[in-house]
Amino acid sequence: MGLRSTRIRGPLGRVAVAALLGAVALVGCGPSGNVVTDLGATGGTPVEGGTATMALPPASTPNWIFPIGAPGYLASYNSAIQDLLFLRLFMPEQKGAALTMDSPRGLAEMPRYSDGNTTVSITLKKGHRWSDGKPVTTRDVKFWFDLIKYNKQDWASYSPKLLPDDVKAFEIVDDRTFRLRLDRAYNPTWFTANELQDFVALPVHAWNPGHQSPRQAFARLMRHARQFSAFATDPLWKTVNGPWRIEKWTTSGQVSLIPNKKYRGPDTPHLDRVVLKPFTTADSEFNVLRAGGVDYGYIPPSVMAQSTKFKEMGYRIDPWEGWAITYIVLNYHHPTAGPLLRQDYLRQALQRLIDQKSISRVIWHGSATPTLGPVPAGLLDADPYPYDPKRAKALLARHGWADRDGTLHCVRPGRGTGECGAGIHDGQELWLSLLSQSGSTETSNTMQAIKSEFGKAGITLDIRQQPLNTVLGTTVPCKQTEPLCAQWQLGFFGTQGSWYFPPDPSGEQIFASNAPSNMGNWSDPRTDRLIRATEYSDRPPPTSGRGDPHLASLLLRDYGREVARRLPVLWTPNPAYQVSAIRNDLRGVDQNPTLSLAPQNWYFVKKGGAGR
Repeated sequence: MGLRSTRIRGPLGRVAVAALLGAVALVGCGPSGNVVTDLGATGGTPVEGGTATMALPPASTPNWIFPIGAPGYLASYNSAIQDLLFLRLFMPEQKGAALTMDSPRGLAEMPRYSDGNTTVSITLKKGHRWSDGKPVTTRDVKFWFDLIKYNKQDWASYSPKLLPDDVKAFEIVDDRTFRLRLDRAYNPTWFTANELQDFVALPVHAWNPGHQSPRQAFARLMRHARQFSAFATDPLWKTVNGPWRIEKWTTSGQVSLIPNKKYRGPDTPHLDRVVLKPFTTADSEFNVLRAGGVDYGYIPPSVMAQSTKFKEMGYRIDPWEGWAITYIVLNYHHPTAGPLLRQDYLRQALQRLIDQKSISRVIWHGSATPTLGPVPAGLLDADPYPYDPKRAKALLARHGWADRDGTLHCVRPGRGTGECGAGIHDGQELWLSLLSQSGSTETSNTMQAIKSEFGKAGITLDIRQQPLNTVLGTTVPCKQTEPLCAQWQLGFFGTQGSWYFPPDPSGEQIFASNAPSNMGNWSDPRTDRLIRATEYSDRPPPTSGRGDPHLASLLLRDYGREVARRLPVLWTPNPAYQVSAIRNDLRGVDQNPTLSLAPQNWYFVKKGGAGR
């Protein structure tokens, strides 16, 4: 798919699985089946300084700065910006075909597991300071931990029995070392990749000088975090420890970053400024890109055939592929659609009406690949519900649905065999509403293709399009009694992929019961058991203290196959995050599959004998 000459597909999907099976030095694996060209190629004469402008995804507006995520503010560009201001202790980094958490950009040394994998000791790297000159200490990490511990219900990443519930005690050893006492033994691979990846230091001296309780401090910080228009001027956000600080942040979503002169990490910025520029649509970005208005942008997949022209204009082109899956989320708590979506046969029929291969090839022009289940496609070996309209129609007919003037209606209501199912009444029309993100021609055409296939089977699909932030703010977990639950039935927010995994692609955040990003309120005891099995095993931990990667891979495979079969969501083609177009004189760009950014590594080179 895409620019085949720049990536190798197929065999590396097996390499990724092998990394997960046995590479104990790594904590995960990279995107299935691709190796991206070295977009950060060296050569030429580096030029210090300059401004690089990067295009944001269409209809996307950065709107959250607080490094504790809130529901409805989980877009990848928000966290990418936060990570440039407030360093995480551990950052995923691509190494060959794999991902590692042992990145030089992380704030801490790699963790040490002991006491049968029930104790984790972590030491901060030397020399890091806040932008006001104060040293970064373990008290700053403890401040973050206390905020999520005492306000976990308001933390978008909270999932019951996981962080912070799985930490019995946070013990400060000294200014640089702390110790976590866990509630049981965990697989170190999983715990490092999926729990420790959330840890971040927050400046307790600047953010809580009055020593408020964690609940009081959190409430105050959240009030500041919701003042979108003040992100660039609020003194609170000026104390950072990352390589960048905010210069401007407009309500239209344009963000300007300048170097943090007090940063003491290994990758101090070369540029004077980085501008993240929003666009309402992909077409509007494309017009600016052609005019030379951005240094790092993207082209519509439909234009990939014309990539030679862009190379002649001075750009290099390559898809930015992610460690991700893409899907349509289903609201099981909707008062009328919920009973329909809870029927296994109906979800199976809907999935068989989605022609993922054709949509990937025709609409996405090869820049997308089918999603096969709840883990990246390279970790699954079969599609349990391939496109098959005849089987879909037969399945619906066997369960009491009949055509009336081109639309299916329930003619055999009830709970029994061959009947429509609980909560579906006699004569009910098979009608569904989909809230989808706007701004992408490919997404619009994908939804229209699905609507057409549904319509041929007698299913009405009503599509509404809204900006991404609106979709994310609407398609949130809800209780059946809440008014918000009646506002949406199906939701799509996957133009750049619906969910990007940490290196270990388990599902505790998206498919476990009551998980923070389980947008459709899916709940299944077997799914929960399989997710738990990926986190730890009843087998004694190996003496190496590194966990059992072979066992972990088998458990992940079992989880992937079972949840693919259960269909908590409808799988749709997984697109590349974007087909990037990067000016040849901008170097050092690394398209991390977890969508993090490292503009501190970017630099311009002299072009045609002149500096930029």
